[in-house]
Amino acid sequence: MKRTCTAVAVGALAFLASCSASTADDAAIVDDQGTAATTGGEEAVADPAVATTPAPADSGVACPAADGSSARVTQFTAAPPMCIDPAQTYTATINTNFGVVTLALDAVQAPVTVNNFVFLARYHYYDGVPIHRIIPGFVIQGGDAVGQPLGTGNPGYQIGDELPQPGQYQIGSVAMANAGPNTNGSQFFVVTGEQGASLPPAYSLFASVTAGMDVVTNIESTPTGPGDVPVDPVLIESVVITGP
Repeated sequence: MKRTCTAVAVGALAFLASCSASTADDAAIVDDQGTAATTGGEEAVADPAVATTPAPADSGVACPAADGSSARVTQFTAAPPMCIDPAQTYTATINTNFGVVTLALDAVQAPVTVNNFVFLARYHYYDGVPIHRIIPGFVIQGGDAVGQPLGTGNPGYQIGDELPQPGQYQIGSVAMANAGPNTNGSQFFVVTGEQGASLPPAYSLFASVTAGMDVVTNIESTPTGPGDVPVDPVLIESVVITGP
Protein backbone atom coordinates (compact mmCIF):
# COMPACT_ATOMS: atom_id res chain seq x y z
CA MET A 1 0.00 0.00 0.00
CA LYS A 2 1.48 3.33 -1.01
CA ARG A 3 1.67 6.04 1.67
CA THR A 4 2.44 9.72 1.28
CA CYS A 5 4.57 11.15 4.12
CA THR A 6 4.47 14.73 5.37
CA ALA A 7 5.38 16.62 8.53
CA VAL A 8 2.50 17.87 10.66
CA ALA A 9 2.16 19.70 13.97
CA VAL A 10 -0.20 18.34 16.62
CA GLY A 11 -0.79 20.51 19.68
CA ALA A 12 2.02 22.37 21.37
CA LEU A 13 4.51 19.51 21.52
CA ALA A 14 4.05 16.97 18.80
CA PHE A 15 5.94 17.22 15.54
CA LEU A 16 5.19 14.01 13.71
CA ALA A 17 6.14 12.37 10.46
CA SER A 18 2.68 11.58 9.14
CA CYS A 19 1.75 9.19 6.37
CA SER A 20 -1.61 8.67 4.74
CA ALA A 21 -2.73 5.82 2.53
CA SER A 22 -5.43 5.64 -0.08
CA THR A 23 -7.62 3.89 2.47
CA ALA A 24 -7.37 6.96 4.75
CA ASP A 25 -5.58 5.04 7.52
CA ASP A 26 -3.45 7.94 8.75
CA ALA A 27 -0.23 6.90 10.50
CA ALA A 28 2.38 8.70 12.55
CA ILE A 29 5.68 8.19 14.25
CA VAL A 30 4.86 8.67 17.92
CA ASP A 31 6.29 11.66 19.69
CA ASP A 32 8.41 11.02 22.77
CA GLN A 33 7.41 13.83 25.11
CA GLY A 34 3.89 13.57 26.40
CA THR A 35 1.60 13.84 23.36
CA ALA A 36 0.18 10.65 21.89
CA ALA A 37 0.34 10.32 18.14
CA THR A 38 -2.89 9.18 16.61
CA THR A 39 -4.07 6.89 13.87
CA GLY A 40 -7.65 7.48 12.86
CA GLY A 41 -8.10 9.52 16.04
CA GLU A 42 -7.16 6.69 18.41
CA GLU A 43 -4.46 6.83 21.09
CA ALA A 44 -2.12 4.01 21.99
CA VAL A 45 -3.27 1.96 24.98
CA ALA A 46 -1.23 1.98 28.19
CA ASP A 47 0.27 -1.23 29.50
CA PRO A 48 -0.45 -1.36 33.25
CA ALA A 49 2.31 -3.96 33.76
CA VAL A 50 5.04 -1.40 32.99
CA ALA A 51 6.13 0.21 36.26
CA THR A 52 8.19 3.35 36.85
CA THR A 53 11.42 2.95 38.81
CA PRO A 54 12.91 6.30 39.84
CA ALA A 55 16.60 7.07 40.05
CA PRO A 56 18.04 6.60 43.55
CA ALA A 57 17.57 9.74 45.67
CA ASP A 58 20.50 12.17 45.68
CA SER A 59 22.62 9.86 43.55
CA GLY A 60 22.90 12.11 40.52
CA VAL A 61 23.06 10.35 37.16
CA ALA A 62 25.95 7.91 37.00
CA CYS A 63 27.04 5.60 34.21
CA PRO A 64 25.62 2.09 34.57
CA ALA A 65 27.81 -0.96 35.04
CA ALA A 66 29.09 -2.26 31.72
CA ASP A 67 28.53 -5.85 32.83
CA GLY A 68 24.76 -5.33 33.11
CA SER A 69 24.65 -5.60 36.89
CA SER A 70 23.01 -2.22 37.55
CA ALA A 71 19.49 -2.25 38.96
CA ARG A 72 16.63 -1.28 36.67
CA VAL A 73 15.82 2.43 36.46
CA THR A 74 13.15 3.98 34.23
CA GLN A 75 13.17 7.63 35.35
CA PHE A 76 16.22 9.87 35.64
CA THR A 77 16.85 13.36 36.96
CA ALA A 78 19.06 14.46 34.06
CA ALA A 79 20.47 13.32 30.74
CA PRO A 80 23.31 10.80 30.96
CA PRO A 81 26.99 11.71 31.08
CA MET A 82 29.17 10.34 28.28
CA CYS A 83 29.51 6.69 29.26
CA ILE A 84 30.82 5.23 26.01
CA ASP A 85 34.00 5.65 24.00
CA PRO A 86 32.82 6.82 20.55
CA ALA A 87 35.98 5.38 19.02
CA GLN A 88 34.95 1.87 20.06
CA THR A 89 32.46 -0.53 18.48
CA TYR A 90 29.14 -1.28 20.18
CA THR A 91 26.38 -3.71 19.28
CA ALA A 92 22.96 -4.27 20.82
CA THR A 93 21.21 -7.62 21.06
CA ILE A 94 17.48 -7.05 21.39
CA ASN A 95 15.76 -10.13 22.76
CA THR A 96 12.03 -10.14 21.98
CA ASN A 97 9.24 -12.66 22.38
CA PHE A 98 9.47 -13.08 18.57
CA GLY A 99 13.23 -13.72 18.48
CA VAL A 100 16.54 -11.88 18.51
CA VAL A 101 17.45 -8.71 16.59
CA THR A 102 21.05 -7.48 16.48
CA LEU A 103 21.96 -3.84 15.91
CA ALA A 104 25.24 -2.23 14.96
CA LEU A 105 25.37 1.08 16.85
CA ASP A 106 26.94 3.99 14.99
CA ALA A 107 28.86 5.89 17.66
CA VAL A 108 30.80 7.82 15.00
CA GLN A 109 27.76 9.41 13.38
CA ALA A 110 25.64 9.64 16.53
CA PRO A 111 27.79 9.45 19.69
CA VAL A 112 25.28 11.19 21.98
CA THR A 113 22.37 9.07 20.77
CA VAL A 114 24.31 5.82 21.00
CA ASN A 115 25.51 6.80 24.47
CA ASN A 116 21.89 7.41 25.46
CA PHE A 117 20.74 4.04 24.10
CA VAL A 118 23.60 2.18 25.80
CA PHE A 119 22.93 4.06 29.07
CA LEU A 120 19.25 3.10 29.06
CA ALA A 121 19.89 -0.49 27.99
CA ARG A 122 22.48 -1.04 30.73
CA TYR A 123 20.02 0.34 33.27
CA HIS A 124 17.53 -2.26 31.92
CA TYR A 125 15.13 0.52 30.92
CA TYR A 126 13.88 -1.51 27.95
CA ASP A 127 13.33 -4.80 29.81
CA GLY A 128 9.72 -5.90 29.36
CA VAL A 129 8.82 -2.81 27.30
CA PRO A 130 6.45 -3.33 24.35
CA ILE A 131 6.69 -2.56 20.69
CA HIS A 132 3.60 -0.38 20.83
CA ARG A 133 3.19 0.69 17.21
CA ILE A 134 3.37 -1.37 14.02
CA ILE A 135 2.77 0.16 10.60
CA PRO A 136 3.46 -2.35 7.78
CA GLY A 137 5.72 -1.00 5.07
CA PHE A 138 6.75 1.90 7.29
CA VAL A 139 8.10 1.29 10.83
CA ILE A 140 7.81 -0.63 14.07
CA GLN A 141 8.25 1.48 17.20
CA GLY A 142 8.85 0.91 20.90
CA GLY A 143 10.90 2.02 23.87
CA ASP A 144 8.35 3.64 26.18
CA ALA A 145 8.64 2.24 29.71
CA VAL A 146 6.45 4.75 31.52
CA GLY A 147 3.86 6.39 29.24
CA GLN A 148 0.24 6.78 30.27
CA PRO A 149 -1.09 6.22 27.66
CA LEU A 150 1.67 4.09 26.22
CA GLY A 151 3.62 5.93 23.56
CA THR A 152 3.73 9.24 25.43
CA GLY A 153 6.55 8.55 27.91
CA ASN A 154 10.20 9.51 28.23
CA PRO A 155 13.01 8.77 30.70
CA GLY A 156 12.79 12.17 32.42
CA TYR A 157 15.12 14.10 30.13
CA GLN A 158 15.73 15.07 26.52
CA ILE A 159 18.82 14.91 24.32
CA GLY A 160 19.66 16.81 21.16
CA ASP A 161 19.40 15.66 17.56
CA GLU A 162 22.15 14.00 15.53
CA LEU A 163 20.47 14.04 12.15
CA PRO A 164 21.52 12.13 9.04
CA GLN A 165 21.88 13.49 5.55
CA PRO A 166 18.84 13.20 3.26
CA GLY A 167 18.53 9.71 1.84
CA GLN A 168 20.44 7.91 4.61
CA TYR A 169 17.45 6.02 6.03
CA GLN A 170 17.22 2.49 4.69
CA ILE A 171 15.15 -0.58 5.48
CA GLY A 172 16.67 -1.78 8.73
CA SER A 173 17.72 1.68 9.90
CA VAL A 174 17.07 2.46 13.57
CA ALA A 175 16.29 6.03 14.58
CA MET A 176 14.84 7.98 17.49
CA ALA A 177 11.20 9.05 17.69
CA ASN A 178 10.74 12.62 18.86
CA ALA A 179 8.29 15.45 19.56
CA GLY A 180 10.17 18.04 17.52
CA PRO A 181 13.77 19.22 17.33
CA ASN A 182 16.05 18.12 20.18
CA THR A 183 13.39 16.20 22.14
CA ASN A 184 14.81 12.67 21.97
CA GLY A 185 14.29 10.40 24.95
CA SER A 186 13.91 6.61 24.85
CA GLN A 187 11.56 5.74 22.00
CA PHE A 188 13.01 4.41 18.76
CA PHE A 189 11.79 2.88 15.52
CA VAL A 190 13.03 0.41 12.94
CA VAL A 191 12.40 1.24 9.28
CA THR A 192 10.60 -1.69 7.66
CA GLY A 193 9.64 -0.38 4.21
CA GLU A 194 10.33 2.13 1.50
CA GLN A 195 7.94 4.68 2.97
CA GLY A 196 9.96 4.67 6.17
CA ALA A 197 13.18 4.96 4.19
CA SER A 198 11.78 8.07 2.49
CA LEU A 199 11.20 9.95 5.76
CA PRO A 200 12.74 13.43 5.93
CA PRO A 201 16.01 13.55 7.94
CA ALA A 202 14.31 14.71 11.15
CA TYR A 203 15.08 11.67 13.33
CA SER A 204 18.45 10.82 14.83
CA LEU A 205 19.83 7.79 12.97
CA PHE A 206 21.99 5.75 15.33
CA ALA A 207 21.93 2.07 14.35
CA SER A 208 21.10 -0.53 11.74
CA VAL A 209 19.84 -4.11 11.89
CA THR A 210 22.65 -6.55 11.11
CA ALA A 211 20.83 -9.79 12.02
CA GLY A 212 17.24 -10.71 12.75
CA MET A 213 15.50 -8.72 10.04
CA ASP A 214 13.28 -11.78 9.65
CA VAL A 215 12.21 -11.24 13.26
CA VAL A 216 11.44 -7.59 12.47
CA THR A 217 9.37 -8.76 9.49
CA ASN A 218 7.44 -11.21 11.68
CA ILE A 219 6.75 -8.45 14.20
CA GLU A 220 5.60 -6.20 11.36
CA SER A 221 3.11 -8.91 10.32
CA THR A 222 1.43 -8.91 13.74
CA PRO A 223 -2.25 -7.88 13.57
CA THR A 224 -2.96 -4.45 15.02
CA GLY A 225 -5.94 -2.61 16.41
CA PRO A 226 -6.73 1.07 16.93
CA GLY A 227 -3.65 3.28 17.07
CA ASP A 228 -1.57 0.64 15.24
CA VAL A 229 -1.18 -1.14 18.62
CA PRO A 230 -0.49 -4.90 18.29
CA VAL A 231 -3.47 -7.06 19.22
CA ASP A 232 -1.14 -9.53 20.96
CA PRO A 233 1.83 -8.30 23.01
CA VAL A 234 5.15 -7.76 21.26
CA LEU A 235 7.76 -7.35 23.99
CA ILE A 236 11.37 -6.29 24.23
CA GLU A 237 12.51 -8.78 26.87
CA SER A 238 16.00 -7.29 27.21
CA VAL A 239 18.67 -5.29 25.39
CA VAL A 240 22.23 -6.51 25.87
CA ILE A 241 25.09 -4.21 24.88
CA THR A 242 28.39 -5.60 23.65
CA GLY A 243 31.29 -3.18 23.86
CA PRO A 244 33.78 -1.65 26.29
